Amino acid sequence: MLCAMMLVQMEINVLIDEGFAGYLEVDWLRGIVEQVLIAQDAGTSVEIGLVITSQERVQQLNRSYRGKDEPTDVLAFSAREEVDAGPPHFVQPPDGVLHLGEVIIAYPQAVMQAEEQRHSVKREVAILTIHGVLHLLGYEHDKPELERQMKSREGAILNCIEGGLD
Repeated sequence: MLCAMMLVQMEINVLIDEGFAGYLEVDWLRGIVEQVLIAQDAGTSVEIGLVITSQERVQQLNRSYRGKDEPTDVLAFSAREEVDAGPPHFVQPPDGVLHLGEVIIAYPQAVMQAEEQRHSVKREVAILTIHGVLHLLGYEHDKPELERQMKSREGAILNCIEGGLD
């Protein structure tokens, strides 16, 4: 069941850079990540990071790790070698925890996109969070069929959390 609630042991580390503190609630962000992990049946022992930061920081990371010197809305850095085709590669510790990686969101970009789409910033951040976590779980959108699959999952998960977005 997609919107199911279950008792899980997830370590969801949320970091909101100083300039963006107060715009989003850490517990709300954790809840979005948790809903994606549950919907995707990621398991009961999972660790993931979510960072809310500036466009400049995201552009720097995009340049350093993807070779694209341009701003973007969300980056996903996988800690799982089987889905991570490029650097950096991380070694999974033998602790039985699925270490997924980090999702990094440019808050100013989310604000701009929310205005363009005429919905709330919270809704846009939720969409970007879902998108990033799905990347860490192996979803891609580099081909039309894969993009359709990813958009479908994003929409289904977003429907589960609609209540607190506006």
